[in-house]
Amino acid sequence: MVRASATPPVEKFVSASGLRVYRMRLEVFPGFDAHVHLVLGLDVPILIDAGSGLGNCNTDLTARFEAVHAEFGEKIGLKDVGRVLVTHGHMDHFGGVQFVREQSGAGVGIHVLDKRVLTHYEERVVIASKSLREFLVRAGVSGASASEMMDMYLIGKGFYHSVAVDTLLEEGIELFGCMRFVHVPGHCGGQVCIVMDDILFAADHVLARITPHQSPESITRHVGLGHYLESLRKVRDLPGVRVSLGGHEVPVTNLAQRVDEIREAHQKRLERVLAICAEPQNIKAVAVALFGPLQGYNALLGIEEAGAHVEYLYQRAELGVANLEQVQGETEPAIQYVRL
Repeated sequence: MVRASATPPVEKFVSASGLRVYRMRLEVFPGFDAHVHLVLGLDVPILIDAGSGLGNCNTDLTARFEAVHAEFGEKIGLKDVGRVLVTHGHMDHFGGVQFVREQSGAGVGIHVLDKRVLTHYEERVVIASKSLREFLVRAGVSGASASEMMDMYLIGKGFYHSVAVDTLLEEGIELFGCMRFVHVPGHCGGQVCIVMDDILFAADHVLARITPHQSPESITRHVGLGHYLESLRKVRDLPGVRVSLGGHEVPVTNLAQRVDEIREAHQKRLERVLAICAEPQNIKAVAVALFGPLQGYNALLGIEEAGAHVEYLYQRAELGVANLEQVQGETEPAIQYVRL
């Protein structure tokens, strides 16, 4: 996705009321970048997301604060952060919370549907892992391939440990007199976008170049393509948004146009899935037909993405189960889907 050269290490934006936003690029996984956003001009400095805490990420974060001080003249350091607002419960956005809290003692906010990811992380990993393994079996992935995907999923999961949450970022509330929250489940169950004056902090909901990854709700509640498409409607016509700052990639300056492009991309993929399932197919076969042979972690992402689209069509009675007797009679069969 986003390589190190795609965006500057630090960019400055100023909101309509004069709040200063520093967009900081961090390497959250090897070769993969994300952005956190520092907001200045409120009662306390606010950090939106905290990176992954893995590899060079904490070093990058410290260096970005130093750059904000040295290059932009802001008298700010990591120790001054008063609150961390986590947009959603994915590791590349919340994994650095522990480091930020150690440096600053900052409070932490997140939506209630992702609160457990931060406060009961170890439990969440166990339960989510079981759901993922069950999905892989139903999708037609078994044996060594399933074990390899599970091993990749669990890499780094032992690094993070639970932290307390003191603020719930619920839709309808307002913080600091200028921040309001839009709950946008789909990519993640508790994901929020943050509206601040004429700036939208879009997290991973709307990205400039790619369609954010989708996974089935059968793995985790409140995700899934249906939730995501409905959440796109909630942000498409937000009034007064001048620029949308995502968790990855470059800023978006025409929000409605980009939302329409993402919706069109998913519609084309749904049509493609229906064509693939003219004959019975399991989800693994659908993934290969959509994306070709994938390796490593991309293979898991491809299976999940295909699964989200198959699930959406099955929920709407556009796909049916072709091997129902086998599903009824066997303990863990791969499900074959066919166009109705």
